[in-house]
Amino acid sequence: MPSAAPDAADVQRFTAALQRLTGRDAPGRLGVAVSGGPDSMALLLLADAAFPGMVEAATVDHGLRADGAAEAETVGRWCADHGLRHATLRPERPITGNLQSAARTARYALLEEWRVARGLDWLLTAHHADDQLETMLMRLNRGSGVGGMAGVRGRSGVVLRPLLDWRKAELAALADGAGMPVAIDPSNADPRFDRAAMRARLGDVDWLDPVAATRSAAALAEAEEALDWLSDRIAAGHLAASGAGWVLTDTDYPREVQRRLVLRMVALADPAASTPRGDTLDHVVATLRAGGQASLGDWLLRGGARWTIAPAPPRRMVGDRAGGEAEGTDGAQ
Repeated sequence: MPSAAPDAADVQRFTAALQRLTGRDAPGRLGVAVSGGPDSMALLLLADAAFPGMVEAATVDHGLRADGAAEAETVGRWCADHGLRHATLRPERPITGNLQSAARTARYALLEEWRVARGLDWLLTAHHADDQLETMLMRLNRGSGVGGMAGVRGRSGVVLRPLLDWRKAELAALADGAGMPVAIDPSNADPRFDRAAMRARLGDVDWLDPVAATRSAAALAEAEEALDWLSDRIAAGHLAASGAGWVLTDTDYPREVQRRLVLRMVALADPAASTPRGDTLDHVVATLRAGGQASLGDWLLRGGARWTIAPAPPRRMVGDRAGGEAEGTDGAQ
């Protein structure tokens, strides 16, 4: 049975958000990621009402829950009743390891493959203001910087999140009012997962405003973009190849800009190297500011008027004159 249409005001609110994110009055063809929960079902309802004939949906069945297949079928039936094309996507290999992280990686890979195959311009996900607040608090608890505290971005490449200024309760009411079938994923309340534990702690907190937090996250995202722009401009003018490494010829910048310049040096020297973060990166920057030298994996960075990165010299092996074992210079002497 077809669901009731959403209010015109809600559709206009959604349309305006999507137009802001894309910079287009007519965003193009939209792919909607739909788990079957109230948030994503409400997203699908709004997208179809705002841009009829331009929407397709996909549900990822990770194979982690017995109900996953049935929930995908429910979404598929709703789409069929409303003339929408729907696909159920499944990973080729079982999800293992850190389940939430691995499932997220597999999900976005499957959705992007589907988006490209279907010729869709954008992929929409149902992240909302309550999700944003949870993300910010989790990252605050980990000591994140500007980029981390910017939280979930409204736009990441072709991925759009037009519901970041909507509350979870609003979306649930929208889906309920339209008579949509919704599924409840029990893992969303499983305290073994960090986000679920944070969600439970926020359940009785009424003095934190998720929508205000979303505005703060957006401001931090703009600050992050500005810092990256500045760092790119500096790198373009003052970071050059030097032998097997790189040299930064102008280093007199605020510490946060210096952090970003060091990251660019490491990435240019070794694109496959892991990105230094947190205390490791802070230690390197402090050492270079003091004119010292610091090692990062196979690379040696030196401070001073100019900062350089070059392959670290091989460990000097000291042989025992009497024929004993050789040992590295950093071993017990």
